[in-house]
Order: sequence, then C-alpha cells, then structure tokens
Amino acid sequence: MTGGTLIVGASQAGLQLAASLRQLGDTAPIALVGEEIYPPYRRPPLSKEVLAGSADWESLSFRAPSYYADARIDLVSGERVADVALAGAGRPGSGVATTASGRTLPFDRLALTVGARPRRLGVPGADLDGICYLRDRDDAMNLRTRLGVASRVVVVGGGFIGLEAAAVARALGKEVTVVEAAERLIPRATAPVVSDFYRRAHRRRGTRVLLSAAVSGFDGGSGRVDTVCLSDGTRLPADLVLVGVGVVPRTELAEQLGLDCDQGIVVDAYARTSNPLIGAAGDCTVQPHPTTGLGRVRLESVQNAVAQATVAAASLLGRPVRTRTVPWFWSYQGNLRLQIAGLSTGYDDHVVRGEPDSEQFSVLYYREGELIAVDAVNNPADYMTVRKVLGEGATIPSGSAGDFGTPLKSLVVAGTGVVPSC
Repeated sequence: MTGGTLIVGASQAGLQLAASLRQLGDTAPIALVGEEIYPPYRRPPLSKEVLAGSADWESLSFRAPSYYADARIDLVSGERVADVALAGAGRPGSGVATTASGRTLPFDRLALTVGARPRRLGVPGADLDGICYLRDRDDAMNLRTRLGVASRVVVVGGGFIGLEAAAVARALGKEVTVVEAAERLIPRATAPVVSDFYRRAHRRRGTRVLLSAAVSGFDGGSGRVDTVCLSDGTRLPADLVLVGVGVVPRTELAEQLGLDCDQGIVVDAYARTSNPLIGAAGDCTVQPHPTTGLGRVRLESVQNAVAQATVAAASLLGRPVRTRTVPWFWSYQGNLRLQIAGLSTGYDDHVVRGEPDSEQFSVLYYREGELIAVDAVNNPADYMTVRKVLGEGATIPSGSAGDFGTPLKSLVVAGTGVVPSC
C-alpha cells in the first residue's frame, strides 16, 4: 500500500468505514488490517447460533472473498499493528504503521476501529484450563467444543453475553449456574422489572441464578478448573466456566498517538478524535450522546458500529456530516427475544405494558415526561414503534402507554422539539 487510508481493526466498524469510503467516491488505496486470520465477520451470533451449533463459520462472513479485490480494499489479516508514527507538519494526518511482524504500512489518513477485549478476572486460579472468555471466533470455537463434553457450567456475569450463553448451555441439557456480583441481572442496561423477569425466566428453564455473589477464586486439580469459589464461602462444582464481565476498549495505539482517552477513545459527533485528522469508530470509542449530544457514552452494538463508521468515512474525506441516530440493540436468550431502542440511562419514570411472566411485554422509559427508550421482550411491534418515534423526535404520553390492548402506534403524538438532557 502507498498512502491512502489505513484502517486499523478489521471489525464491523472497520469494514463499514472502508465500504463507506468507496461509496462516497474515494478512489485512493485502502488497507484494512486485523489481528485475526479471518476476514471481517459477524460477532453477535457467537454467543447464540454459533455456540448452539445452528450456524456454520462460513455464514458469519460479511462479504464474499471476492468483494475485497473488487472494491480495491487491501485486507491484511493476521497482523497486529504494534506502532504508529505520524509524519511531520508538512504531511498532516499521514504517517507509517508497523506491524508486530515488521511490515510497514504508510498512510495519508488513519482510522482506528480496534474494538475491545474481554475484561479478565484477576483472582486466584483464573488461569486454570476450562475458564473461557467469549469475544472472537476462536473463543467461540473453543467454547463450543468444550460445551459438547461439559456437564456443569458456571457463567460468571449476568449481562447479555453471559445470559445468552447460559440459555444455550441449558438448552443443551447442561447444569447451569449464573453468578452475578450485582443485586440484579443486566443492571446497567435495564430497569429492575426487566432484571427480575430474566431472573425468573432463566430459573423457570432450570438455570440457577445467584445474585450479589462475588467470585473470589477458582480451584482445580491437574491444572483444570473444577470449583468456582465465592466470597461467602460457597463452592460451586464446574467443569466449564464462562467469564462474561464486560469488555475493555483497546486504546493502546490511541494513547501512543497522544489522543484523548477516557474509558475509550474520545471522539466527537463526527467520529473525529482529539486529533481531528484521525478517525475512530466502534466499541473502542466514547462519544457524545447520539440524541442529546450531551455527556459521553460507549455503545457496544452493530447499529453504532455501522452508523459511526459511516460518519467517520465522511469526516476523513473532509465532508463531516452529523446525523441523528437512535441506538438499538438486541439479546436473544433462547426463545426470549429482547429488543432495545434508545438509551434508558437517566430515566425518571417507566411504564410496563403487558404481564412480564407471560414472556411478552415491553417497558417504556421516560425522562422529564419525554419517551427515551423501550425494552421489548417478544414484542417487536412495540419495539419498532418506539424506534420510529424516537427517530422522528415524537413521543408517546406515559399516561396512556400502559394499556397493552391499545397499539402503541395509535398513541404517538408530535414531540416538543426539546430533548431532555442527561
């Protein structure tokens, strides 16, 4: 590669950024560099269909192998960028990257789409065989193989990844225990009513759920885990452990470049870092709230990776465009399908539509009287309605939203034009 754009991180955001550059008419060389040996692939199925064995590896790829050559994107797989040096003042934004193997990659423009790594447990025994993490394709391959012969599975972490994997393991007939340090499941993303629903629903399916339970260590003979030790003295037998306690954004290269980092690479609404000539997108970033523009959030989602990378491409070409986007997420835990639109952080009121134990309901979140988000369980109609409403800046009055027999779309009213602050 000679000059052009270097995209570090062959993630969904990285591929979208490269594709968006071409769609915007950029004809300069593009190099997309990733540590994994695989072309960019979909990660959400790893904890669901792939783990369950209902999806093959080939189905994960975003593009056919011929796409990269046809789009003139130089896909460099199995290479880790270890160093990036910017050129002098005479060539702003340009520089040279060096991989761990010694390969040099000159560039005129740079974007970081490096994602995040699993947060590791720093407790005694954490390096025993049989303790797994789930972030990439190799992780999923390893976990799926081990799950086939395991009988007692302990999942550390009651977030989305942990609960999705627990649902798969239980459906395969394994004895499953979920251990969550907080007082409820998925506490950062949902209201207590949703947390309580998932606790009951997983227990109905035979999964043991332990809350306010901290892991103090792991034991095992012959170097292999056989016990999960909790801080209250409880010992849980296990021949397979999945740790899902969040992720840590990869900021090493950004810090090396002197970019602002604060629990992620800090970017503005145009996906520009503190060096406006360098872009960043995806799980590695923290950005202004996508609807209010206030405060900073880190969004781990397909929607954000695609939307932010599209914005980053325009900014790299000197055509910054800010768009209003509605964050959306999903978590499929067996036949429990949770769809989320908006961000419920900072809500001061919520309305429950339907009966949670029927396993079809939704929760609408409000702040200062304005609708800001929805959690919909097996209720795609409510999800789609709220997602559209938020995108149009409209609202649904909380006083009328609780009647599950009334379609939400019939309750929509024009918004005030004022978006409540965080």
